[in-house]
Amino acid sequence: MHKEFLMGNEAIALGALAAGVNLVAGYPGTPSTEVLETIAKRSTDKTYVEWSINEKSGMEVAAGAAYAGARALVTMKQVGLNVASDPLMSLEYIGVKGGMVVLVADDPGPISSQTEQDTRTFGMFSKVPVFDPISVRDAYEMIQEAFDFSEKYGTPVIFRATTRVDHGYEAVEVKDEEEYLVHTFEGFVKDSSRWVIFPKLSVKNHGLIEKRNRELAETLSDYPKNQILPENAPGCKKGIVSQGANFPYVLDALGEKNARVMRVATPFPFPERLAVSFLEGLEEVLCVEELDPVIERALTFLCGKYGLKVKIRGKLTGDIPSAGENSPEIVSGALQSFGLGDNVAHADPENREQAPDLPVRPPVLCAGCPHRASFYAVKTAMKGLKTIYCGDIGCYTLGNAQPLDMCDTCLCMGAGIGIAQGVYHMEPDTKCFAFVGDSTFFASGITEVINAFYNQADLTLVVLDNSTTAMTGHQPHPGTGRTVKGQVVEKVSIERVLRAIGLQTVETVDPLDFGTAVETVKRMQHEPGVKAIIFKSPCIAITKPVAKSKVDPEKCIACGKCIRELGCPALILGEDGKRAKIDVSLCTGCTLCEQICPVHAISGGGKKEEAPRHDQRAKESKAEEPKTEEQKAGGERI
Repeated sequence: MHKEFLMGNEAIALGALAAGVNLVAGYPGTPSTEVLETIAKRSTDKTYVEWSINEKSGMEVAAGAAYAGARALVTMKQVGLNVASDPLMSLEYIGVKGGMVVLVADDPGPISSQTEQDTRTFGMFSKVPVFDPISVRDAYEMIQEAFDFSEKYGTPVIFRATTRVDHGYEAVEVKDEEEYLVHTFEGFVKDSSRWVIFPKLSVKNHGLIEKRNRELAETLSDYPKNQILPENAPGCKKGIVSQGANFPYVLDALGEKNARVMRVATPFPFPERLAVSFLEGLEEVLCVEELDPVIERALTFLCGKYGLKVKIRGKLTGDIPSAGENSPEIVSGALQSFGLGDNVAHADPENREQAPDLPVRPPVLCAGCPHRASFYAVKTAMKGLKTIYCGDIGCYTLGNAQPLDMCDTCLCMGAGIGIAQGVYHMEPDTKCFAFVGDSTFFASGITEVINAFYNQADLTLVVLDNSTTAMTGHQPHPGTGRTVKGQVVEKVSIERVLRAIGLQTVETVDPLDFGTAVETVKRMQHEPGVKAIIFKSPCIAITKPVAKSKVDPEKCIACGKCIRELGCPALILGEDGKRAKIDVSLCTGCTLCEQICPVHAISGGGKKEEAPRHDQRAKESKAEEPKTEEQKAGGERI
């Protein structure tokens, strides 16, 4: 054993390796991403690791490994579980042979997600057991126990961490590599009566699952991490039940107050016997949890079932906020109102030194981001026409901000393409644009394009190809030509995929070649049916500038066009408060501002000489494509 200072996700990863995990699959999504990345860095060739194209694929790959008896881990964030829910729901009916853990990182707040959703509730819905860690060290230990539990009971297990655990840090005693479990497995054994899901099998297994979960509720009452503190609280009439990151908040806020506290580490199946013993003799219980009132409802049910006259309070009674992340201050304030708070400094901000206000920094596309050029080209080309711009999940969601204002809708990954179809079929006179990133195109965009093509929609698909999965930390995807382990593989061509679907009009353009980009959009929007523009230019984190733009104050006429229309953080007002100036610490030399300046007062920008030119890449990618009859006749469109 040795000690390491670890992020929660790193601790989970090392715990999985210590448990002998054989296969890890997943899709990047904050706050879960570092788990798989850490395993990729710290594992040996004995552990197979992949970024799957989406969470559903990852779930199915992990299931196949678990069918063979291997230990498998699949990682995702809470909205990714929606994508993976189809195989998971059926998988619980089938069961597994090897231990299979489904790591789902919930995001109370939400801090970096579209939704606040509680995976504990999904666990109850899907009948899959749920483990809920409270700290970094706890997560390291619990992930190992989750693998043992899964293998023992032949069921997938949900490991539900939240942002505060995933991204918290703690010094943790971890096993040395030679102490890792070496998990050997039998391999897949054919048995259609077990592995092929039919209605008769589902009915049979449903009954067995219900019976098993009732037994697990009893078994989990003895699980050490489901605990009551202190074991003896003489004369105590009030209790608190908590979970996850809230549990340490509760202990901190209680101080020396006399109260019974219960931690629920397995919210489903709920540890019924332990909870009933906790409730006996109490008059009131406060449930402190995120996000749904899972514990509160379970305790209310038990009070009715066993005739216990205990008042259960929490979210349903308004004692705990019904939405948002709980903070130490919120928990302390709730305990104060409940008559148990001890840490007054948490509840009363006037009793502690106030930190200065942080400067306001709204989310914005990075300086030099090619997405800004793509949005601005479309906006310029379509000015004055009736249009709708359907956005998507990724960096490019920030295209909704002023002054671009180019994201009229945003629902979930890949949905922009479907929404554009729906608008077109109801409003055929609307020019419909659907934006999707390169990673999202592979994850969930392809099926939407097929649907649009098959059902004869009229829309322009805009693929924003920056050659990475930028928002979640620049993970590779099928279009990058490398895997999470750094292996060089054949790139999947977005152009060829679109042509294989049947699209006749597909063009690849460098959005930083502004004039060509605008002309392409103007021309393409007149084409019938589904057509695609691939704006291809790498993320600024991939190519760095060698020359930065500068403003000639003698030429600048203070029109403000560059600042007013682009919204680039590198463009600011100069000392006179009128003329434009470029912050060289932010400028990437993308030259977009140079190209739109009406008096050519900005110049000097440029990219690294050794970096491949985007227009050259586009030509090369076109050259690789099989020629259409139109191209053979001298046409340029593909």
